[in-house]
Amino acid sequence: MFASKHHDHEPLTPTHAVQIPCGTAIIHADLTIPAGARGIVIFAHGSGSSRKSRRNRWVASELNWGRLATLLVDLLTPDEAALDALTGEFRFDIHLLADRVVHAIDWVGREPAIRMLPVGLFGASTGAAAVLFAAARRPDRVKAIVSRGGRVDLAESVSSLVKVPTLLIVGENDPDVLTLNRHVLSPLQGDRRLEIIPGASHLFEEAGALEAVAACARAWLVEHLAKAVAPGAGSVGW
Repeated sequence: MFASKHHDHEPLTPTHAVQIPCGTAIIHADLTIPAGARGIVIFAHGSGSSRKSRRNRWVASELNWGRLATLLVDLLTPDEAALDALTGEFRFDIHLLADRVVHAIDWVGREPAIRMLPVGLFGASTGAAAVLFAAARRPDRVKAIVSRGGRVDLAESVSSLVKVPTLLIVGENDPDVLTLNRHVLSPLQGDRRLEIIPGASHLFEEAGALEAVAACARAWLVEHLAKAVAPGAGSVGW
């Protein structure tokens, strides 16, 4: 469905499975730190998806080639995910999902290998609402946001509190989500942009659509996270 344009001789970066405590719960995540990382991007997935999402893993790999570390997080525990698959109980619990993103942000801040890296957030579907809430709660830690096909309308109540650069990416053939994103764009307080991918539907399954998402996300995150790099920041290994 999509293919990397990078050279085969370039080394692959190993991914590490990690656990993040969230009060009495523990959530699982996959951490990848490329050499010379200049930022870290936390991925928050939407309902029915996980850190194993092929689309988000592919976008994450493109960010890794741009020297950005990535943390792909399952916002629900395995038991919660199993229950949600049957009942839908958690998928629109944006406050719970946002709380898990905040815990992930705080976890990054405690890890020696990555704690000095500026943090970006990448949200898809309902995960996009969760990252907006999290950015409003951690304004000093979050430096940039990207939303892919996001239900950002579910975070409209805090949109005026989000002051970091925010890129909303929506498919041209996803009219309902496009309308919702246009509505939320104006209240955002930081640098903001709505990027419409021509010919793309909600899942960006069309030829070249996900490549366009990755290119836009990488350019936005590299630009804005590079501005936020602290002196002496960088990966020290894992």
